[in-house]
Amino acid sequence: MSPAASNEIRTLCTTRVLAASPAAVFGAIADWRLISRWWGPAGFRSTFHTFDFRPGGRWIHTLHGPDGTDYANECRFTEIVACQRVVIEHTSAPWFELALTLAPQDGGTRIGWRQTFADTETCARLAPVCVPGNEQNLDRLAAVLADLAARR
Repeated sequence: MSPAASNEIRTLCTTRVLAASPAAVFGAIADWRLISRWWGPAGFRSTFHTFDFRPGGRWIHTLHGPDGTDYANECRFTEIVACQRVVIEHTSAPWFELALTLAPQDGGTRIGWRQTFADTETCARLAPVCVPGNEQNLDRLAAVLADLAARR
């Protein structure tokens, strides 16, 4: 198996065109007050304990599931390029790297969401939860961006 094929098995990808500028989408990622409104699958809410949005900065938060289960998360921002790219290393189990890319498209922003796990087994085990969850994250982001645009 080639390295590219192996990497594909470890990686979940989705893209979406959002009706907002790259600057607005980046702002919804960079501002803890905004990202806390949309981060997580549908029905989840979050509590942020630390949000140090800079390369090397820590992000510690708890996702609260609709059934009352709490999910502790610890992350580190590894790369930030304003209005273009944010890379997050999820350092608590299960380890993964999440690369968010932003590019202008059709008067809005094409966001790429690329989640790479340590191994194929973890990716396969979590794909049934992560694939719909990642889409729900983007649904929630789109709703926050629409709300911000309506307030202008």
